[in-house]
Amino acid sequence: MQMPIERILIANRGEIAVRVIRTCQNLGIGTVAVHSDADAGALHVDMADDAVRIGPAPAGESYLNGDAIVEAALATGAEAIHPGYGFLSESPEFVEAVRTAGLVFVGPSAKAIRAMGLKDQAKAQMEDAGVPVVPGYHGSRQDPSFLAERAAEIGFPVLIKARAGGGGKGIRRVERIGDLEEALASARREAEPSFGDPACIIEKCIQSPRHVEMQILGDSHGNVVHLFERDCSLQRRHQKVIEEAPAPGMTDELRAAMGDAAVAAARAVGYVGAGTVEFIVDGAEFPSTDAFWFMEMNTRLQVEHPVTELVTGLDLVALQIAVAEGAVLPFSQNDLHIAGHAVEARLYAEDPANGFLPAVGRLDCLRFGDGARVDTGVREGDEISPHYDPMLAKLIVHGQSREESFRRLGRALECTRLSGVETNRDFLVRLARDEDVVSGAVDTGLIGRKCASLTQPLETEALDLAIAALAALRRERRASGDPYLMLDSFRVYGPARHAVRFGEDDVVTVETTGAHRLVRTPLGEVEIPEVSWKGDELTCFVDGRRVRAHVRRDGRVVTVDRKGAMHRFSMAAPDGGGDTESANAILAPLAGQVVTVAVRPGEEVAKDAPLVVLEAMKMDHVLRAPRDGVVARVCVSEGQQAMQDSVLLELEDPA
Repeated sequence: MQMPIERILIANRGEIAVRVIRTCQNLGIGTVAVHSDADAGALHVDMADDAVRIGPAPAGESYLNGDAIVEAALATGAEAIHPGYGFLSESPEFVEAVRTAGLVFVGPSAKAIRAMGLKDQAKAQMEDAGVPVVPGYHGSRQDPSFLAERAAEIGFPVLIKARAGGGGKGIRRVERIGDLEEALASARREAEPSFGDPACIIEKCIQSPRHVEMQILGDSHGNVVHLFERDCSLQRRHQKVIEEAPAPGMTDELRAAMGDAAVAAARAVGYVGAGTVEFIVDGAEFPSTDAFWFMEMNTRLQVEHPVTELVTGLDLVALQIAVAEGAVLPFSQNDLHIAGHAVEARLYAEDPANGFLPAVGRLDCLRFGDGARVDTGVREGDEISPHYDPMLAKLIVHGQSREESFRRLGRALECTRLSGVETNRDFLVRLARDEDVVSGAVDTGLIGRKCASLTQPLETEALDLAIAALAALRRERRASGDPYLMLDSFRVYGPARHAVRFGEDDVVTVETTGAHRLVRTPLGEVEIPEVSWKGDELTCFVDGRRVRAHVRRDGRVVTVDRKGAMHRFSMAAPDGGGDTESANAILAPLAGQVVTVAVRPGEEVAKDAPLVVLEAMKMDHVLRAPRDGVVARVCVSEGQQAMQDSVLLELEDPA
């Protein structure tokens, strides 16, 4: 056994860096953080015992700079490096550099990562080990015409997958052969900057797929166990949204079969450390032991590892460190048991109502609901950068049953307060309470089928408009400093009257007599006999019922957060005017790099034709023509950095 590790550098950022630091603190191990210029004031930097700048904001110049990270470890006296997940966590070259420098890598060997790092090689190796794999093509030829022939042989629909990397990047579903070339180019375009490898494989698309993965753990003494399964079927664009353990409907027989296959996969590559073997399962045949296939192995810790921790009572990061120190696993397979049910939701800075575009901005308010474990790397007041993944936090809950855990998750999400940046919180609240989700009827297509209802804004009620008006008037009186305006309920004759205009037509009037308010809105009248404020939290009584809401005002926008739904109201400018935007201008929805300009000036385009591809937050965003027209002007070029709301090109009517 090696000497105990006394100091670890975490080669990552955000919530995973914070997560590793907390376990190290519990174990009495010193920590070193690394950071880019954009993360100089980040939570993980503040928490660590030491911190080192490793480069500018772009990940390629900082968190992917392996030499700088190794130098930082040596300079600060760290004996080991924990890679977290993403970035360099699955780079065999980085593992070799760490070990060449005489440092301990808290993870598997470079050989094991290479064996499982490329999906084509991994599938071939799994076939040799007797592990079932998804039918498809995972050879080396990459010319589009050849891949089109293989796809036709496999039978549509098929999935194109980047052979390197993970996280849902570089995956495209293709329904017919005519769409394959464009989908292949798009997958390669996304894979190249993310993984440095544009090569792809083709898999048969299972029609009712469920994504079930097995957590495995191996030591350097030849022991390998699985820590049961996680169901990650609730996905959007191949990226996980909600994960749970155990999988709904799982039987002992299927768990044993999948567990045996996962352990066999790990043994085939001599795996040491924590990893995940991912399987695709035919939901129509579930829980048949003949209807699951190996997809890939992630040779690192997973984002969703907390659900496994909550049902097993184990700390996977502590076990990673113990294995890296040379310890023998402290348990055998028969010692492990599942207790209760755990579920995790990923809270993102993104706009579900606008195609889930990643969002940036300042977190003016961030307060998490009670009853959940929260893994986060951000705090109230932090800026959400366009340079990295937009995940804000993970909320993880545990219950005695699946029903209890989802009920707790919905409540924790509903009581989470956020403002300053668009998030998917409301979407997650609805998803956690969806009848099919609650019943366990999940598959990877559920979110896609229900996306419209899950993202459609809830109908605004008269009470929401009334609360927004009360907030608007409260802030205006405070800001004015006029002592007479601050006496809002004082009048010699009759009630005090104030009006607020939202948008162009919604006028809300508030009549105040003493503590009583009568609010007239276009949706109806609301009588509010009593109102109290505690910061941004409003409490009032309507028809004898207590109502609570979180209310924020940012400039002329008032946000009312009530019953797990946010309503935004824009106050009209004093002169009745407002900003106008040309319908001919195609604007950048967020800051990013222009990777493709698909049109030229003078070219006629049809509605929905692709115009520009923008890469931001590690994703491709295809901007399409809003109508038929002619390209009047192209304002950007490929490789250029575009700012949010900048004009990319302009359209004009056909002659």
